[in-house]
Amino acid sequence: MGHRLSKIYTRTGDSGSTGLGDGSRVAKDDLRITALGDVDELNSCVGVLRAQIQASQIEHTTAWDKKLSLIQHWLFDLGGEVCIPNYHLLQAVCVEFLEHDIDGMNESLPMLKDFILPSGSLVCSYAHQARAVCRRAERSLMSLQSRDQNIQATALQLLNRLSDWLFVASRTLQRATDGGEVLWQKNINDTIEIEPR
Repeated sequence: MGHRLSKIYTRTGDSGSTGLGDGSRVAKDDLRITALGDVDELNSCVGVLRAQIQASQIEHTTAWDKKLSLIQHWLFDLGGEVCIPNYHLLQAVCVEFLEHDIDGMNESLPMLKDFILPSGSLVCSYAHQARAVCRRAERSLMSLQSRDQNIQATALQLLNRLSDWLFVASRTLQRATDGGEVLWQKNINDTIEIEPR
């Protein structure tokens, strides 16, 4: 394969359109570009999570890194599918892997009895941030699919399972770095005391 990025700026997008992988051009606010941007942002969030896990030097850092590397590659493939209409790169094994890993992580986690806040250690919080962006990317892809844009089922399943994986990973990482989870308190307003001025 030749050099594809020989020039970074092309000026072709100055008028508000951008090129897809099949050579066609669409507006920069097209649903396909929105979905592509959300998937790219998600991949960047996963990259930050990956870096933070390495910096934290938690137990099983190498295993975490391998899993997150896989996820980043799958998200890049998903971006390719969005960028090139009717092009399929993802395979069902990515969804199966995430489901298997979720089951494995859940075995060592206590059952949730309360809602948890997206908070805790830095690495746990980055996992929650990636989860929230993943949900947005899933919504964008659903909007694209609803316009008969031929998004394969595996793409939507990947994002749905990945958000679940990131949630369970956040719980696992919190316990590996800081211990207890930050629980939502139902009647938090009852604890507020306002002193008179």
